[in-house]
Amino acid sequence: MSEKSIYYIAGFIGTTIGTYIPTLWGAGFFSFSSVFFGGVGGVLGIFIVYKLQTR
Repeated sequence: MSEKSIYYIAGFIGTTIGTYIPTLWGAGFFSFSSVFFGGVGGVLGIFIVYKLQTR
C-alpha cells in the first residue's frame, strides 16, 4: 500500500467520523455543523497519520 493511499484512507475515516458526530446531538447529516466537523475530521485524520509516520 502506498503512502498516498494511507493518507486518503485516514482522510476518509476522519471525514466519516467527523460527519457523524453532529448527529449525536440531533443535527442532520447535511447540516452546516456536519460539513464543518467532516472537514475538521478529515484534516485531523491526515495529521494523525503524518505525526505517526514522522516520529
